[in-house]
Amino acid sequence: MVIIATDSAADFELDELKKMNVTYMPMSVMFGEDQYLENISISKEQFFERLKTDTHFPKTSQPSPAMFEELFENARKNKDEVVYLPLSSGLSGDYQTAMSVASMVAYEGVYVIDTLTCTGGQRLLVEKAVKMRDEGCSGKQIAEAMEKLKEKTVIYTAMDTLEYLYKNGRLSNTAYYIAQLGHIKPIMHCAADSQGKAEIVSKHIGLNKAIRYIVDRFDSEVPDPDYPIYVMYTYDKVNAYKLAEKLREEKGYTISEEQIIPVGATVGAHIGPYACAVAYIKK
Repeated sequence: MVIIATDSAADFELDELKKMNVTYMPMSVMFGEDQYLENISISKEQFFERLKTDTHFPKTSQPSPAMFEELFENARKNKDEVVYLPLSSGLSGDYQTAMSVASMVAYEGVYVIDTLTCTGGQRLLVEKAVKMRDEGCSGKQIAEAMEKLKEKTVIYTAMDTLEYLYKNGRLSNTAYYIAQLGHIKPIMHCAADSQGKAEIVSKHIGLNKAIRYIVDRFDSEVPDPDYPIYVMYTYDKVNAYKLAEKLREEKGYTISEEQIIPVGATVGAHIGPYACAVAYIKK
């Protein structure tokens, strides 16, 4: 048997994971002394409600080494294969921890893939891995396909505020002040060509212009029609609906309600509420 596993940064709901038979490795999120397991003891909506009102800035942490050890050791005992698709190594230590535990377990049936992506990008990889598993592919075949597919994964995020990048120390006081004063809405990009790191690639006055930038990217980075386009949002769908509507009307893409998905605590703690984003596989 091939086990497909991912962490909570992929932003699946628990019922989706159960339906696909995907093993879930939840991240932890802390507000002061209060600790929660993402999507288990705190929902996406509950997280953002607290993010907006709590005096403590949230801290997120990766799954524990013990969780990986249990997963990999059980696979070894049962002679199963594991393909683990975690959050990008450019954004978290999850990949490195899983690799360290895999090395300790020393079982050749474990494949840990540095996805170089997050949220909807992870979702696309997991969904393809599940499809290949259900078609009878081996863990090795799936892992090899994931290494190629991750190079084509694209995410662009239009952020409504830089407050949370500032609060977690990724933005200077001066830069934050200037952005606030000028109503600057940055575009964050995460892809293989940036080694899976989140980088600000463009800045716009107003969110409508930021959304326009994302829509225009589809002309130069054309989506592969064999994969869905995901539109993501943090806390409120309003900006995601604007983005999805422009992609439908101006570019002719089919984007159903099921393709508009919420982002959780792992990524949301950094980009804050009211952001919108796209994730897709480019040709």
